[in-house]
Amino acid sequence: MRIVSAHAGTIPISSSMRNAYIDFSKMDCTILALVSDVVVDGRPLVGYGFSSNGRYNATAILNERMLPRLLDAAAEDLLDEEGELSPAKAWDVMMSNEKPGGHGERSVAVGVVDMALHDLAAKAAGVPLYRWLSDHYGDGAPDEDVFVYAAGGYYAPGKTLGDLQDEMRGFLDAGYEVVKMKIGGADLAEDLRRIEAVIDVLAGDGSRLMVDVNGKFDLRTALEYGRALDQYGLFWYEEVGDPLDYALNATLSENYRNPIATGENLFSLQDARNLIRYGGMRPDRDFLQVDPALSYGLTEYRRILDMLALHGWSSRRCIPHGGHQFSLHIAAALKLGGNESYPGEFQPTGGFTDDAVITRGRVAPGDLPGIGLEGKAEFYKILRDLHG
Repeated sequence: MRIVSAHAGTIPISSSMRNAYIDFSKMDCTILALVSDVVVDGRPLVGYGFSSNGRYNATAILNERMLPRLLDAAAEDLLDEEGELSPAKAWDVMMSNEKPGGHGERSVAVGVVDMALHDLAAKAAGVPLYRWLSDHYGDGAPDEDVFVYAAGGYYAPGKTLGDLQDEMRGFLDAGYEVVKMKIGGADLAEDLRRIEAVIDVLAGDGSRLMVDVNGKFDLRTALEYGRALDQYGLFWYEEVGDPLDYALNATLSENYRNPIATGENLFSLQDARNLIRYGGMRPDRDFLQVDPALSYGLTEYRRILDMLALHGWSSRRCIPHGGHQFSLHIAAALKLGGNESYPGEFQPTGGFTDDAVITRGRVAPGDLPGIGLEGKAEFYKILRDLHG
């Protein structure tokens, strides 16, 4: 197989909503099509990738550094011993002549290409990505469906407690059993009213609710909220302080007995390792949310999983951020604890295939070859337009 052309673009995934730290009025993402020389049913096989939500596009880095290296590489430099496309070897090509550190936007650009390469490799084999991943990287017996939770509860102009409750009821009606809401964008008293309103919708069961601070709190506020939240027995208390403030997270873990979740804004093996070394994370109860699409792709994410195993962590404690089809396949193949979901948000990239059905809080990756983005009609139209 040879990659004959690459087509990158930027599209909006904007929204009027906000979390405790940012609004999404200018949010966008990078999309990519890698066209191969393999022809099936009269058309070339194409691998598609996109950047996950929450970080802005990395299209310039893609076009100026990563894609030229990929396209200039000899064909054999991208193939494994069996002559199949190797995303891991392609990763090394893209990262050639790159200094260590500085993971922010570069990791997003590499992650987009890594996703497209995995999509292409699975399509060449004629199988859904999760089965390809399980056969190549896992134990050959993937999970047939995956736990998913509905992320919402954002702040929005004019949004009332009743509106918040209606939003959460909609998630439950759609088949979700666990939901997530944002906190930290109001004062503590108001956030507690919002939390209690959602718990009422959950039949009084706080263990079905996650709350997300998006990294806003200093240590004093983190502990103040923690004391107030303790009574509810929440599913988790998420990204409470700056993602690189491991000391804050460690102190919080000493003072908050219920689960903590973090990691969506850590983009490398090194940063994830530092979280485990210095962040006080507890493998018996806490959760890690590293998003493969933002953190140099699945190639790097596999290294993170290997590191976690060495430190006594189960893959079931990993529930990636992002709410997209790529992480869904990874979760099924590598037996993660679940995957995020954003029902109706961050379109057209977010969410699962158009025919996906959530049943008792679980969803199957589907049977389409590759990631299955062809099963997202509106998004697939945009991706097709990239390469004509």
